[in-house]
Amino acid sequence: MSRRVLIVSDGRAGHENQSVALAKHLDAAYDVVRVMPRFGWSKAFALLGDRLGLYVPGIFSIEEVPKEEYDYVVGCGSTTYYTVKRLAKMLYAKSVAMMLPKGYRYDFDIIFAQMHDDPPKKENIKTLPVNLAYVQPQGLFKKGDKPVIGIVIGGENDTYRMSRGGMEAYLDEIVSRFGTTHTLAVSTSPRTPPEIEALVASYHLDYTIIYSEEPVNPIPDFLAQCELVFITSDSTSMLSEAVSFGNSAVVVLPLESKKEGKHQRFIEMLEKEEYVHVFDGSIKYRTRKVELARALQKVFA
Repeated sequence: MSRRVLIVSDGRAGHENQSVALAKHLDAAYDVVRVMPRFGWSKAFALLGDRLGLYVPGIFSIEEVPKEEYDYVVGCGSTTYYTVKRLAKMLYAKSVAMMLPKGYRYDFDIIFAQMHDDPPKKENIKTLPVNLAYVQPQGLFKKGDKPVIGIVIGGENDTYRMSRGGMEAYLDEIVSRFGTTHTLAVSTSPRTPPEIEALVASYHLDYTIIYSEEPVNPIPDFLAQCELVFITSDSTSMLSEAVSFGNSAVVVLPLESKKEGKHQRFIEMLEKEEYVHVFDGSIKYRTRKVELARALQKVFA
């Protein structure tokens, strides 16, 4: 069945990528339009307007919508949800929210919610253990004769703090265990602090991507080819990709927590269900994967 999806994007890569992943899993053509609040009070009004059932044009700026017929209008993130509902009505399409749209009425046609958000039980809410991801290796990394250990380093956010001493201890441990028997491949990310990137570069591992110098993403290639991938605990999107693609075992490198929250619940759930092992001095090979394609087939059958 041929489908077409209109993606409403707030410009955040982690949000837009989830909507694009849905379209790709559905093998659907898709267009992306950017939406932005027009006024400082736009988001607050959207929440109130949605509760009252008022859909007022003009409170958000949105790129011109292509003149196509759409089956679904999809958005991820609080900036998008009001516009998703309005456009879905205008285009006679179904509305889809990626992530639980807290503060809005849960009257989208379909809502994909993560388990760690503890969503209510409703017919239109489809629960997933991870963020929706669609992983495509790019040929940026190719393994040689040795098995490969991947190391994926994120950065700091409002939940986690990354210290040089902590990362140095992790890297020393990985090099000590695997340096002579495996190829070691590492990549930093857009959020990796400069001092951590400098630390990573100083190890001169077999394959090193310093994102600030070479903004490419070899992580899909790591997942396709590595025996084991270490990933810092800060990014739910990177962990979601790792547990839904490839055959690599996944080990989480815990960072220092600034506060308790859904990030910790997310990782605790993944470990409980044996998708990952949280590094505690030992290493366990957890290779179980979330079957996202099968879950979506049930929703869109």
